[in-house]
Amino acid sequence: MRRRLINSTLAVVLVVIAVFGVSLVLVETRTIAETAQQSVDAEAVQLVSFLDGKLIGNQPVSVEVVEEQIGTQRYASVEIPGQPPFEVGEKPSGRVITKTEVGEHGEVVTVEESYFEVYREVGRTLAITGGVALLAVIAAVVLAVRQANRLASPLTDLAETAERLGSGDPRPRHKRYGVPELDRVADVLDASAERIARMLTAERRLAADASHQLRTPLTALSMRLEEISATDDPETVKEEANIALTQVERLTDVVQRLLTNARDPRTGSAIVFDLDEVVKQQIEEWRPAYRSAGRAVVRSGKQGMCAVGTPGAVAQVLAALIENSLMHGGGTVAIRTRVVGNQAVIEVTDEGPGVPADLGARIFERAISGRNSTGIGLAVARDLAEADGGRLELLQLHPPVFALFLSRVAHKRKDEPPTVR
Repeated sequence: MRRRLINSTLAVVLVVIAVFGVSLVLVETRTIAETAQQSVDAEAVQLVSFLDGKLIGNQPVSVEVVEEQIGTQRYASVEIPGQPPFEVGEKPSGRVITKTEVGEHGEVVTVEESYFEVYREVGRTLAITGGVALLAVIAAVVLAVRQANRLASPLTDLAETAERLGSGDPRPRHKRYGVPELDRVADVLDASAERIARMLTAERRLAADASHQLRTPLTALSMRLEEISATDDPETVKEEANIALTQVERLTDVVQRLLTNARDPRTGSAIVFDLDEVVKQQIEEWRPAYRSAGRAVVRSGKQGMCAVGTPGAVAQVLAALIENSLMHGGGTVAIRTRVVGNQAVIEVTDEGPGVPADLGARIFERAISGRNSTGIGLAVARDLAEADGGRLELLQLHPPVFALFLSRVAHKRKDEPPTVR
């Protein structure tokens, strides 16, 4: 591309030089020739006038007198009636410029000049024109190279950007080149890079969330299946099978919730649900794990509340808080429900060392963890809470108190729908 731009620019400049340069040389040559002819004509007229003045005064006319008038650089022949003709200067050879004038007393003056002077002036004009043309060609080449680099280098950068996008590096370059068309292409590539980066981030986030959120239900389901395989009591098998089916339903809900959040994190499916059932289900689910660790899960506070939200999402938030206390806390885990204004609040606390002060403000950020964990659970829990209009906060560091705030509804008669307060 660079070579094409340089060649095209140089070709245009050469055509312009050829057209205007040749025309200029022709015009200048004609002008020089006319100027030389006019000079010879003027010299002849001036010499005839001089001789007329001498002859009127009966003054002698000789070679020396004529030489004093026109010098010896130009040739002139003089014929005066009654006198022998004479010549002044050296007669030029080859092509000459000549002019013959006849005076009032019959004298004939012929002035000649060699055409070499015209050739020399034309040669000087050609040299100046050629020098200017050469400078124009050099300037055109320099400008063509700069313009070619200005256009070709951005295209090379854009090709590298497109290649990086194809190789999986979606970082936008935010580089512009001062050429509207190329800047438009750069804008489109940067926008595509940002979209690809968001898509890749969403996919990685979905994979991380799925692996984290599915771990607990799969573990609980595995425990129920182990209980079934270890007992011969039909009643126990039936009970554990029912619990396992509940776990499968929860797994389905978790997967559906993850896919919904991946498509649009702001999309919620909030309904009015019984908060006691969700809390009870989580306590029953986590009690075996706490019993194995020599710890306990207890509940206190107000009961009989209805809240607005997605039961599956609220269950996942509680599961994340309970699991967090199991992994990082200590002692008994207490789940307390209370009312604050028009909100239902679920608090989860334990008797462990609490949250370090340097992590308190960042506890809900991804990849932030006080121990060797993924740092995803609390971040996902916060996203799930906010998706249905609730919020998850850390109210206290020592001992740790996590609180889930949900919109509360008032109880009505059985034939009336609940009202949001």
